[in-house]
Amino acid sequence: MLDHAHLDKIAQYFASGDLAFDFEHGDEARRQDILAYLEKLMDLADQADELATRLIFKGGMLQGLAGASDQK
Repeated sequence: MLDHAHLDKIAQYFASGDLAFDFEHGDEARRQDILAYLEKLMDLADQADELATRLIFKGGMLQGLAGASDQK
């Protein structure tokens, strides 16, 4: 389920300017599709941030990291 290659493709699509080009040269339906995609992606990023915070703090990972740094 964790497809890093797909995330890399999305990152490249953004960084290359292809998404901006598609938006600027697309018809209204394409522009709406791009905006809906970006909105969904931002919603998922918010969820990922909340989940990562919960996993780190509730999962004891923070204490484990603190303990590891204390041993140095």
